[in-house]
Amino acid sequence: MAATEASDPLLMLGVGLIEKDTNGEVLWVWCYPSTTATLRNLLLRKCCLTEENKLLHPFVFGQYRRTWFYITTVEVPDSSVLKKVTHFSIVLTAKDFNPEKYAAFTRILCRMYLKHGSPVKMMESYIAVLTKGICQSEENGSFLSKDFDARKAYLAGSIKDIVSQFGMETVILHTALMLKKRIVIYHPKIEAVQEFTRTLPALVWHRQDWTILHSYVHLDADELEALQMCPGYVAGFVDSEVSNRSDLYDVFVNLADGEITIAPLAKEAMTMGKLHKEIGQLIVQSAEDPEKSDSQVIQDISLKTKEIFTNLAPFSEVSDDGEKRVLNYEALKQRRFPPATENFLYHLAAAEQMLKI
Repeated sequence: MAATEASDPLLMLGVGLIEKDTNGEVLWVWCYPSTTATLRNLLLRKCCLTEENKLLHPFVFGQYRRTWFYITTVEVPDSSVLKKVTHFSIVLTAKDFNPEKYAAFTRILCRMYLKHGSPVKMMESYIAVLTKGICQSEENGSFLSKDFDARKAYLAGSIKDIVSQFGMETVILHTALMLKKRIVIYHPKIEAVQEFTRTLPALVWHRQDWTILHSYVHLDADELEALQMCPGYVAGFVDSEVSNRSDLYDVFVNLADGEITIAPLAKEAMTMGKLHKEIGQLIVQSAEDPEKSDSQVIQDISLKTKEIFTNLAPFSEVSDDGEKRVLNYEALKQRRFPPATENFLYHLAAAEQMLKI
């Protein structure tokens, strides 16, 4: 997804409203335009109002079948015109990943609904942003779509925090991402899961691909089916039961315990050697430098990644149909790299679809 897309208001797909009334019932009240029953059920599951534990999550986001969802939930104060409602959630669906942009816009829509008690004003603002990229109101705040660049969203997480938690083991995450493996992250708190998962795609900055991110997944058959259709992903869960679902991951991160596990079937592709040690040391050294910002650390890792691809280049050739570059495996073997390096370069070529069919 190109960074320039972020200022395009047409990336929004829809807006919805979920309410919890004084009887404790949670209802999908309104949406514009229409939505499917499947998506509606998913969003009811994602908004925290249907949960038994009564914990309020002010903002959650995630992705389902290439549709991003952003949900802001608020408690209704006594002073509001909404007399029969205790809490409500505003849901935005969109084509792009930009939590800060949609958190800002949903907060404005929440203030409007608290003040007017009718979705009409929200719909007017939604259409204004959709058509002009802007909505302005003195009492509820202004929103300008083009203030929120996609690149800023990509850089909002902290690589340094990840490295301070996992140190040299961060290279396991880097390798898994390079090889387009399936990474599952577990933590009981959704905020921790979202913060961690959203940062991981930055470890492979050369791809700038956040479509691999599924930051809030439930162990629901439909969601898991959608997830398993993706070749590689970063998926976040708050249900500890996911640790028993080895069919879902190549690498499992227990964020609560600070442990990373490689699944038995992924161990061969993920064999670590001298090259990985070099990458790990570079990541740790860069992240521990107090002078460096997170974006500089990402840049350092990205340069090292480019170096790896440069190493792969001499062993690639134009395919028979002349369409793309493919790996010459014999040439790679003749170079006599250490086994772990050769193994990694081979699996990297596979991830980049450079193997001869």
